[in-house]
Amino acid sequence: MSFFTNKITTIREKNGRTTPTALADVPSTTMALETSVRPHLYLDYFSPIDLSELTSTIASSKSSTWLLDPIPTRLLKDIFPLINTSILDLINLPLLTGYVPQAFKLAVIKPLLKKPTLDPGVLANYRPISNLPFISKILEKAVAKQLCDHLHKNDLFEDFQSGFRVHHSTETALVKVTNDLLLASDKGLVSILVLLDLSAAFDTIDHSILLQRLEHVIGIKGTALNWFKSYLSERFQFVHVNDECSTQTEVSHGIPQGSVLGPILFTLYMLPLGNIIRKHNINFHCYADDTQLYLSMKPNESGQLVKLQACLKDIKAWMTCNFLLLNSDKTEVIVLGPENLRNLLSNHIVTLIDIALSSSTTVRNLGVIFDQNMSFKSHINQASRSAFFHLRNIAKIRSILSQSDAEKLVHAFVTSRLDYCNSLLSGCPNNSLKSLQLIQNAAARVLTGTSKRDHISPILASLHWLPVKFRIEFKILLLTYKALNNKAPLYHKDLVEPYHPNRALRSQSAGLLVVPRVHRSRMGGRAFSYQAPLLWNQLPVSVREADTLSTFKIRLKTFLFDKAYS
Repeated sequence: MSFFTNKITTIREKNGRTTPTALADVPSTTMALETSVRPHLYLDYFSPIDLSELTSTIASSKSSTWLLDPIPTRLLKDIFPLINTSILDLINLPLLTGYVPQAFKLAVIKPLLKKPTLDPGVLANYRPISNLPFISKILEKAVAKQLCDHLHKNDLFEDFQSGFRVHHSTETALVKVTNDLLLASDKGLVSILVLLDLSAAFDTIDHSILLQRLEHVIGIKGTALNWFKSYLSERFQFVHVNDECSTQTEVSHGIPQGSVLGPILFTLYMLPLGNIIRKHNINFHCYADDTQLYLSMKPNESGQLVKLQACLKDIKAWMTCNFLLLNSDKTEVIVLGPENLRNLLSNHIVTLIDIALSSSTTVRNLGVIFDQNMSFKSHINQASRSAFFHLRNIAKIRSILSQSDAEKLVHAFVTSRLDYCNSLLSGCPNNSLKSLQLIQNAAARVLTGTSKRDHISPILASLHWLPVKFRIEFKILLLTYKALNNKAPLYHKDLVEPYHPNRALRSQSAGLLVVPRVHRSRMGGRAFSYQAPLLWNQLPVSVREADTLSTFKIRLKTFLFDKAYS
């Protein structure tokens, strides 16, 4: 507990400011950017929820039970019909009065290793995850729903923030970034990708600045604002490890990781960052506290680096004003594009605001390894090694597992690695995907006990598994359907364009997409904005015109299954 507390104090001291500050103390240029977005409507109060909404929320919540829960959550769900009116009052009273009960503001911290490979004896390798009482999370869900409705109604979300939002994911974010980088390379441009790293971002948030931002930028007033003031004040936490508890410590800064509202409040705290980056005409994308900047240019336009330098300088200044620490040691820079072109640019790069150019030819971006050629060979090799490691362990205990349990393990530890962000691999040559297909073949043999000499296609077909290449096509087409049916981020909708012929043709109502012109021999042929319409236009009309997502998935899998095994 002392380590976590002292870590935050140290970070705030590094910024040269150790006391909470109001937004008025922020430099005028940053202040102007923060107040440039004004809501059309204000959120003055939270409406009470009805019994049906409460019942639905509790039923859909996980049954996890933590130290602070007086009874097991599963038992609470079972007896809920007997005490539903009391629970409803317990939720609605804080909503109406703008006061959060003190019992809802005590968190037990379960330290979680940031990565399984890290040394568990080093405290710096742990992330403090807050576990809160079950009923407090139900209250937070009620508030989160009304807050998100207000944000959507006023269009206050950052377009390029993909963290903790419906229809957004790491994959949608990386598809957008990768598409931009591939198209830039197709035009003969070189790109610089900067991956910013923040130190303990969730835990250093200043409550005064957050409340000011909620009021002046988001438009929260009255009882609703009082609720957030109560929610953030007088919070306490303690660490629980091996049945031992630390003393309770007051939470003076930050928002609880593991809470329902924490992620939403963090994205609102970071809202002005997008305007600061746009001021410099730099492309960017955020996923929670992971921010990436990318700039494409001709190799001889090294003067463009000045723009990137100025942007990073303003970002660092804004973060200092907001008690956020940019970790220069973990922030990475990589040059992407054709080798002959990027070598010309690399000679002009030494440092970017104390950030040294990454000596490695690869960087890890939201779990995907990017290489300078954008071939994803390093990512495929890493996924193959990790999947084979887990598959060997499953094979050792396969004889004592039932078929269903073995299949669950294979999907959890192997298939999930094959499918993670596999849309980025669209357009990759078959020899690059061969190692991933070998993993799937091996997994099928372990699961079914098939000999190495037996042909694998009938085995995959009997398991109803699509081969790796077709799983990639399935993902691309699924993202395309979502983009066309308002189930995807706005930045995905911009990547696909419906085809409208100049004169009346039968193809006018066929639901086709425009295939952009790119150099197929270059990187453009692998971009999502090229692959998506190319694959989409090959689908039967019955698949394209599916009226629901579930129907589309069934029809699409049937079509690809027949295509793969016919």
